[in-house]
Amino acid sequence: MASLPVEMDVQEFLSLVRLQVLTPLSLSVNIATVLVCTAIVKPSIVDIIRLYPASISPHPAWLSVYVILIYLFQIGYCFLLVFTRNPDTKRALVKAVGLSLVLANWAMALWAIAWVLRMFLLSTILLGILLLLLVYSNVALLVYHAPTYTRPFDMALIHAPLRFFMILPLSLLFPYSLFITLGLAYDPMHPEDYARHPWPGFAVTMAVNLVSLVVILYRRDVIWAIAATWICISIWTAAPKPAPVFISVVLFTVLHPLALISALVYDQLAHRQGRIALPPDDASVPQQPRHERRGQGPPSPSPTPQPHALGLAQGPRQERPGTGPREVDVEGVWGTGSL
Repeated sequence: MASLPVEMDVQEFLSLVRLQVLTPLSLSVNIATVLVCTAIVKPSIVDIIRLYPASISPHPAWLSVYVILIYLFQIGYCFLLVFTRNPDTKRALVKAVGLSLVLANWAMALWAIAWVLRMFLLSTILLGILLLLLVYSNVALLVYHAPTYTRPFDMALIHAPLRFFMILPLSLLFPYSLFITLGLAYDPMHPEDYARHPWPGFAVTMAVNLVSLVVILYRRDVIWAIAATWICISIWTAAPKPAPVFISVVLFTVLHPLALISALVYDQLAHRQGRIALPPDDASVPQQPRHERRGQGPPSPSPTPQPHALGLAQGPRQERPGTGPREVDVEGVWGTGSL
């Protein structure tokens, strides 16, 4: 039994080494495949978006910048994977993320190939697998390695890349590919048909953005707010759009950052109010003398009986330590007269 912890440490070390090799490799394959399918293959990924417009189809330029940011985040993740020395960070990389990010990169690379080949059913299946892998990674991170400001590199290079990556298929790619598979796209040669299927797009945008709004308010999630706002902008900038879809995405473009700022301001105000020192209980407060509360001077001291009035010797009363009972001068008290 004593060798069990050592064996577990060895297993974690081997898993970390495996991730240090497989994660950069899968990211390189992902970047190379998407780059080839965007710049070399015809029709490219952007061409397919333009050939199959739908009520939630994005603007290619906004989508491209979003994907580039995902890759930059993942490059930082790979550097953290190789150079980190923090045992908590290593444990999060091995147990929370693990191979799910590796498989997600492979799924995205295969999706790019299926997309340019117009195999939309396969594209939708691959995007569903990609979404499940990323949801699993994000949930595992929240459970086993919750974000904290005491570890900023973990927040910036682990939580941010995975959350940013997950929101893309959740909010855009998966429903868009599903719309094309179900025949909800329209012919770009007939742009007047853009409003033929407004309500499925409205339902998707409302549902996804309401979930995003709840997460932003509950967790004060800056990354989620930026990503959700970016997706909304990419949808309404690809005009024309049906009125329900256009109104909903423009509305949430304003609501997401506004909700985040409002929640952060509320937290700051609540924190300041909580730091105000409350007065102590009444029992511990020293009572102010009554004459001071009334604005009067101190009362004159009541006359006290003088020692000589009782026939006692004047002067301070002293008691010698270590002596017995104090002697009393009987004649001084009762007088010397005879009965």
